[in-house]
Order: sequence, then structure tokens, then C-alpha cells
Amino acid sequence: MTLDEHIRQLEAIQADLPGMLSDTAKNATLRAVEAAQDKTPPTADSLGGTNARTGELKQHWAADSRVQPQHQDGQYVTELNNDMEYASYVNDGHRMDKHFVPGLYLNETSGLLEYDPGKRGEAGMMVGTKTKYVEGLHMTDAATEAYKQTVKTEADALCRRIEEALK
Repeated sequence: MTLDEHIRQLEAIQADLPGMLSDTAKNATLRAVEAAQDKTPPTADSLGGTNARTGELKQHWAADSRVQPQHQDGQYVTELNNDMEYASYVNDGHRMDKHFVPGLYLNETSGLLEYDPGKRGEAGMMVGTKTKYVEGLHMTDAATEAYKQTVKTEADALCRRIEEALK
């Protein structure tokens, strides 16, 4: 292969590079969203907790994240987001304190807890848990690792392609 042919191959790779980097950022963010969803309840081994059975927290990783890269200041920017109000508590962990809930009472007929805001002055009870702290699930840590691994894999493939062009 002549020097001119090598130069043409490298120029073609250089022209394709922005698209390849954009694709890498998109693929890495998609893998990050999947990794976050995999660690978010409900999972096969965990169905407990408020809203865990609805899957709403899990669904918001895909809905709220920005996976299509935006070119800003020479970088391709994507975002991993979950706008659910309690997402950070599930991710990072949180304390559980006993507290008084006005208007909450035990219905003696049905045996169920009921809440009536109209009974705030006459009814209420202490609620809480024996657990003082709930460990976080660290969903964003798993997503970050998936992102890094995907970028590494795709960057290595790009380097191999450039090396092949130089042979």
C-alpha cells in the first residue's frame, strides 16, 4: 500500500470520527440506563418497598435520561437522569425515623390502617420501623461502570481500526 493510500484511509477515518464518537457516547449511555434499570426495584430478588411493584422508578431511567449526544464545547454530552422525587434515597440510602402521623388511625371494624385528614385533631399514631437505616442500591454506580466499560470497548475497537489502516 502506498503512502497516498494510507493517507486516504486515515482521512476517511478522521472524517468518520465525530460520528463514531457520537455513537460511542450514545451506546455507552444506553448501557448505563440498562445497568441502572437492572439494579432498580422491582428486581427478581426484591419486590418490597413503596412503589417497587409499579416499576415507575425503573421506567424513569429511560424516560428522563438524554441518550442522544449533544455536541457542546468539543464534547459529546449525554445524561443519565431519574426525576422521581425519591430516586436519590433509593440510590444513596436513607434513615428511617419514627414519627407521628396526624389523622392516621386503626379502623376497629376492618382492622386496617386508615387516614382521614378531617380527624387530624382527634386521631393520629406513631409510625416507624425497626430499621434505622436503609442501604442504597447504588444504581448510578452500576450505570457509571457500564458507561466506562462500553466506552473502553468501543475505543479499543476504534484504535484497532486505525492500526489496521496504518499497516
